Amino acid sequence: MISLDEAVTARLESHGARFEVLVDPDAALAIKRDEFEGDLEDVIAAEDVFENASRGDRPAESDLEKVFDTTDPLEIIPEVIKQGEIQITADQRREMQEQKRKQLIDTITRNAVNPQMDNAPHPPERIENALEEAGFTVDPMEPVQAQVDDALDALRPVIPIRFEEVTVAVQVPADYAGSAQAQIRQFGELEREEWQNDGSWIGVLTFPAGLQNEFYNEVNEYTSGEAETEIIKDKDDLKTR
Repeated sequence: MISLDEAVTARLESHGARFEVLVDPDAALAIKRDEFEGDLEDVIAAEDVFENASRGDRPAESDLEKVFDTTDPLEIIPEVIKQGEIQITADQRREMQEQKRKQLIDTITRNAVNPQMDNAPHPPERIENALEEAGFTVDPMEPVQAQVDDALDALRPVIPIRFEEVTVAVQVPADYAGSAQAQIRQFGELEREEWQNDGSWIGVLTFPAGLQNEFYNEVNEYTSGEAETEIIKDKDDLKTR
């Protein structure tokens, strides 16, 4: 379960009665869109249905039966969310908007590059400032992924930007190959790999271009700076050397 501070109220009025439940805001939106795949008990603040959640008042069982054909809260809660309205306070809205803004900046930073600077990643601060300059407003009630395209449209007149993937070949010396390759292969899509006669490992990975700096930092950490990397310009010509 979540804390009351994290929850928002979903409210449904039907058959002259009111029903309220306390739920995580992102989970509520996912449930409303039939996109929720988690455990309901993990995203609610109370395994209960209220008439007035702020006072703790509960509806009559006869009203529950009349509207939902059950008195089981775990069956009723999703229906209240799907059929009702999600109520959020001004403070909750601001907090949700700030969280979504940070998530949006992180998503764009991890995937976007500057095509005028040899596809170098954009720092988060540049994305944040450009969004502000563009006047883009994050919708706290929409999933971050659904706002990415609109954010990119707003950013393009302000900074050169595009989403792109990069393919990198990395050769790990034998002294580090056993442990390092297991970590490196998780960073992106492993296009191919090859163990060399000297015990070194070569892997070719594809991942969002905005993660290049993070990738190189991790490779250096795993190999004490002794790995060699090379960007593969043409994925149709993947080869190890």
